[in-house]
Amino acid sequence: MTGFSKGIRKVEVALKWDPSPAGHSPTDLDIIAATFVSGDAYGDPAYLVHFDSRSPDGTITLNRDSTDGKGFGWDEVMTLELDRLDGRYARVVVGAVIQQRYGRTSFADVLRPALRIREGYTVLAEDDFGSVAGATAAAVAEFVRDDSGEWTFHPGLHGFDEDPATFTRVMGRAHRP
Repeated sequence: MTGFSKGIRKVEVALKWDPSPAGHSPTDLDIIAATFVSGDAYGDPAYLVHFDSRSPDGTITLNRDSTDGKGFGWDEVMTLELDRLDGRYARVVVGAVIQQRYGRTSFADVLRPALRIREGYTVLAEDDFGSVAGATAAAVAEFVRDDSGEWTFHPGLHGFDEDPATFTRVMGRAHRP
């Protein structure tokens, strides 16, 4: 069956980390998704989905949100239904950002951070943020719609030293083809 593919349809991006030790400020990681339209695939996001927003059509949802890593299993979970995303969207970039409320915190300061991206039961990527340890945010996945309308997954972490607000503006500009 070479040449026959349904592409990526529905993915789950999940983060987990251990809580800060007693007496230390809590660590708060957040998942953010940015959508880009075909005419401006590397410009400004058409919209963002994160802890206090949602996609206008319900195709990207934050299912679980933690402010301290004290959840059971995966602390932050986002579902992206790419197969339902309107045809005008050509690209979705997903990132992880550390809230900076208590001073600069990088991934090296987070206890046992982990990332998992999967489609159904198939794990597409796993990471521990070691390659971006000094960063405060990272683009963790890119999904691109090809000419046939199918979505492809481009793995890889790209670190940023940005606060959460700035990161949402620059996360999709990291790597152009």
